[in-house]
Amino acid sequence: MPKKVAMTGNVAVANAMRQINPDVCAAYPITPSTEIVQQFSNFVADGIVDTVLVTVESEHSAMSACIGACAAGGRVMNATSANGLALMWEMLYIASGNRLPIILSCVNRALSAPINIHGDHSDSMGARDSGWIQLYAENAQEAYDNTIMAPRIGEHFDVRLPVMSCMDGFIISHSIENIELLDDKQVKDFIGPYKSNVPTLLDINNPVTMGALHLQDYYIESKRQQHEAMKKAKKVVIDVGKEYGKFSGRTYGLFEEYKLKDADIALVVLNSAAGTAKVVVDELRKQGIKAGLLKPRLFRPFPYLEVANALKNCTAVCVMDRADSFGGAGGPLFTEVRSALYDLPARPLMINKIYGLGGRDLGLEDVRKVYRELVKLAESGKAAKLYEYITVRD
Repeated sequence: MPKKVAMTGNVAVANAMRQINPDVCAAYPITPSTEIVQQFSNFVADGIVDTVLVTVESEHSAMSACIGACAAGGRVMNATSANGLALMWEMLYIASGNRLPIILSCVNRALSAPINIHGDHSDSMGARDSGWIQLYAENAQEAYDNTIMAPRIGEHFDVRLPVMSCMDGFIISHSIENIELLDDKQVKDFIGPYKSNVPTLLDINNPVTMGALHLQDYYIESKRQQHEAMKKAKKVVIDVGKEYGKFSGRTYGLFEEYKLKDADIALVVLNSAAGTAKVVVDELRKQGIKAGLLKPRLFRPFPYLEVANALKNCTAVCVMDRADSFGGAGGPLFTEVRSALYDLPARPLMINKIYGLGGRDLGLEDVRKVYRELVKLAESGKAAKLYEYITVRD
């Protein structure tokens, strides 16, 4: 039977890893993801899992070891944050290019410099084009659930891609919340044994070469195969989310629509900030203002058709980014959403806010101000600024 417990987001993810019982975990801990591997190493030491825990000298080596283990036919998991993810950069592309369904828990943290250990999305957003599926979580429960669903998504024979499961550093990773842990057998039955539809490095009867040289003759074909696999991942995410809901009571889709069906104005925001925005949406609804919220769960592949359909009836939309795309036409989430809406016959008016970098708090009043601006935008049809920073000193 499911068990209600109080634990941090990191401990919840570590418990999901325990229930999954991967063959290999290769890690080099970094704040704020350290607690995941620390807790999981206790499970290894106590013999609760069969996992081989590989301690290495850097995050680059950690992902390298994961790549080798997955190529050899193992189910492999890891965790990192910020500069650790940045040090893995080269290997992220190798993991996806070799179609290796590694699962990585990314505890979102600001990238240096200046040095900062708190949560924003600059790390995972920097890796958005590395060929990894990306899931985002509002709270510890979603982080736990996403971790359990990730192997089923990445290992699906139509996909075979690595999956990055993201949650906000400290805000979620270190905050204690009430969550529901599933029964170990339920998770084991849902995950099932690791299967591969391609030969592995340890399959001596079907020898293969991995990571071979592809020049002009084959490289673009291999990239197109990755592209097609990423497109297929969207349906797999939906199917796995529905199956998960049948026994957990929590069904997941591509995104969450919160009071969006009849909304005139709406926010689009990832992760923990969505919880703050929901409170303001409830306040505004009581005042007779038709406010709504779209919380993306799947960022890669980006479900642009579904996002456009969800927002098509809004008059004004603000996309809030906890990362900047320096020199771009807005933050990374904004440019994706704005592009998705481009072909609508009647597009909502749009603005973009960069908020909360380096862990700066997003308060209720900050969100209220954004919604008030959306009300004015809907009435006037003109935005004072398309793209600006908030939660920042003047």
